[in-house]
Amino acid sequence: MNDPSADSPPAVSATMHRAKTRARASHVTVGRARLGDDGTVEIDCSCGMVLRNGPQWSLDEHIRLHRAEARYLALSEVAPAGMPRLIAVGTDRLPR
Repeated sequence: MNDPSADSPPAVSATMHRAKTRARASHVTVGRARLGDDGTVEIDCSCGMVLRNGPQWSLDEHIRLHRAEARYLALSEVAPAGMPRLIAVGTDRLPR
């Protein structure tokens, strides 16, 4: 009996998988959390950005958003042209 999955493309392309892996490896927190003079809590990211809490968000929320943005940017850069998108992209990247 033929396996229908044998003819179908992989669930995640190697290019997109590598982009996601690079983003994950490039955005990890380093060192210890610090208490700022103004009462904020901050920690460094391996990309060089300082992540901190704010008046309406926690340090954890900033870390999660930062990592999500890094993954989004990395995947967007390698996404095939024509892939339907939620966020506006250049006309050369829109579905035809």
